[in-house]
Amino acid sequence: MIDSDIIASLPKVELHDHLDGGVRPATLVELAEKIGYELPTTDPVELEKWFYEAANSGDLPTYLTTFDHTTAVMQTVEGLVRITREAVEDLAADNVCYAELRYAPEQHQADGLSLQQIVEATVQGVKEGERLVAEQGGRIHVRLILCAMRHADRSEEIAQLTVDNYGEHTPGEGYVVGFDIAGAEDGFPPSKHAAAFDLLRRNLVPFTIHAGEAAGVDSLRDALAQGARRIGHGVRVYEDFNATMSGIELGQVARFMRDQRIALEICPTSNTQTGICDDVAEHPFGLLYEMGFFCTVNTDNRLVSGTTMSREFELLAEHCDLELWQLLELTNNALQVAFCDESLREDLERNVLYPAYAEIGNSLPDEAMGEVVDAEGAEFSNGMQRLHGHGQLSAAGADAGQQDIELSMENLKAELEELGLSLDDDDADEGTGAGEDGEQTSS
Repeated sequence: MIDSDIIASLPKVELHDHLDGGVRPATLVELAEKIGYELPTTDPVELEKWFYEAANSGDLPTYLTTFDHTTAVMQTVEGLVRITREAVEDLAADNVCYAELRYAPEQHQADGLSLQQIVEATVQGVKEGERLVAEQGGRIHVRLILCAMRHADRSEEIAQLTVDNYGEHTPGEGYVVGFDIAGAEDGFPPSKHAAAFDLLRRNLVPFTIHAGEAAGVDSLRDALAQGARRIGHGVRVYEDFNATMSGIELGQVARFMRDQRIALEICPTSNTQTGICDDVAEHPFGLLYEMGFFCTVNTDNRLVSGTTMSREFELLAEHCDLELWQLLELTNNALQVAFCDESLREDLERNVLYPAYAEIGNSLPDEAMGEVVDAEGAEFSNGMQRLHGHGQLSAAGADAGQQDIELSMENLKAELEELGLSLDDDDADEGTGAGEDGEQTSS
């Protein structure tokens, strides 16, 4: 089991985080009082507990009703700016270095705000949050995904809003990076919004689609047919598995998703609340990861699910026996499919992700020699070698584990070489690192 303090200290990438699902309880109480909105309780501690318990319904529609309370205080520019700013700060406090916050602009017009005003308020909130984090010596980059509600008929309008704010030379200032459909999945297939996805494709704007959470294989097939390269949740792809005498056979949809490296935005705790499984110990993540699906780890809704990125990693490390190098792999998976520009992706790989993991690797004992390398004096290559080997070799299973480690290391070396770095001592750049392309390896 990886120490929780180590997990908390590591840089993280969050792709699936709903802005209205991560409001600070104290902020919610304060803003509700200003507008005369009645909450289940005005005690922030009790309110946080209420959200988590109310969301543990076991089905998505009931889970979604909790958002009535958060969106109620997100109808003004002031409320939107503050909640977005605080979300950025809270993510940074959890050592998230890159995040994509998503929300549905159409849900924030009760007090007369235009869709464009809503977008500009959240952009302002992100900018303020990033600045405050930087002033405190931290670093975070946050981008925005605009959602259309799949049970409504405004998806083409929201897609156009996304197009109008996509890119640096728009009112979105480069912060609006993609589109999604959210809300009740069952009975509202992606094809209902085909015109919106066609508009996005024609304008080269990326999108992700919620699928495989409250509905199964048909929903996933539809999302893929619309052109999604990332799937929100997607875990019910296991319903397209067939057990045979020779092992597990993948159906057409599952095989396509695995072979084409369709990224799954997996949210373990949230999935337990919406009925995918009873607890994280039974979550299909381990099976999907072992079978080579392109997995990323996310929170979905930090308030509603009572979680953080650190907490999600802790749960998976505990129940799926993940090692540190696998946490790096999952983090880099997320960065590889993020809707950010390539220069930021490479910067985060070189200067944030790999240096942090190499430093942790340098502090780990050598399984064979019983040594600990001085983190200040050790080279990047030593840290990454130790990170990949730690916990994998034991006296009883060294030979069995060595082949997997060597294969994983070859993948790592190849990716570092693409970025002009090397694990060889003679060529390694001290203090810098780079990323994998997210290629899955067996755990």
